[in-house]
Amino acid sequence: MTPRKWDKVATVVLYMISIFIIFVLAFLLLYILISGLPNVSWHFITSKSSSFQAGGGIGVQLFNSVYLLVLAMIISVPLSLGAGIWLSEYAPKNWVTSLIRNAIEILSSLPSVVVGLFGFLVFSINMKFGFSILSGALALTVFNLPLLTRKVEDSLQAIHYTQREAGYALGLSRWETVIHVVVPAALPGIITGMILGMGRIFGEAAALIYTAGQSSPPLDFSNWNPLYIASPLNPMRSAETLAVHIWKINSEGIIPDATQVSAASSAVLVLFVLLLNFLARYVGNRLYARLTGVKERN
Repeated sequence: MTPRKWDKVATVVLYMISIFIIFVLAFLLLYILISGLPNVSWHFITSKSSSFQAGGGIGVQLFNSVYLLVLAMIISVPLSLGAGIWLSEYAPKNWVTSLIRNAIEILSSLPSVVVGLFGFLVFSINMKFGFSILSGALALTVFNLPLLTRKVEDSLQAIHYTQREAGYALGLSRWETVIHVVVPAALPGIITGMILGMGRIFGEAAALIYTAGQSSPPLDFSNWNPLYIASPLNPMRSAETLAVHIWKINSEGIIPDATQVSAASSAVLVLFVLLLNFLARYVGNRLYARLTGVKERN
């Protein structure tokens, strides 16, 4: 075969692989949504769960998932940005930085259950946080930080060196060039990494079973004082998230409508992750356009 024919064959194979991946993703999404959406209602989304009777909801679990997501991202985003900027712009090329990058690669491949056991031993027991939202957020930070750091570093390194030289030519310092030129130009890639991290956090269960706990205490949604023991914002209370709730329903199966609740909870989880993706992408595009003056990217 001639090189041109080989090129056509390779192109067709790549298209077929892409179509297959899209088909699998569409099948999974449609299956989850078709199975779960008929059981989703406003009462289901806002009401409390039931341990033994049918008709329970996921209001508390959904709130816990969002609260854990926000708290984990507040902790992990500044750390990953700082680490990624240092590795990309300031770190010298020696065995120390090579060791750090290898450690990041190893940590990013750890199973979530291992991270959960680490969080249980370190945060819940040694640091005496117990089964709490704070323990879960710290464990999710350990789980998500390597991915975010690597994505930030790759996004910054993808910016052409001429943009840095242009900043230096205008009299900007190295730090000012990084903050005002390089980071805004790399923002789409950084936002993509944050979206991936948000999806991993929101759908995580194994790491939270050992840290945030498998139940939630009675909450008083009229009192938002974080120091109040029954406050929804109290970071030291245990919290059953939506993903953990789905795992419990499928593993225990105590409630009569376990299948319907599990399917509906899975559909809500998928829809929430999609909503977070679209919202983060929209905000990222607007922020990119505002910082760079370039037309928003799709």
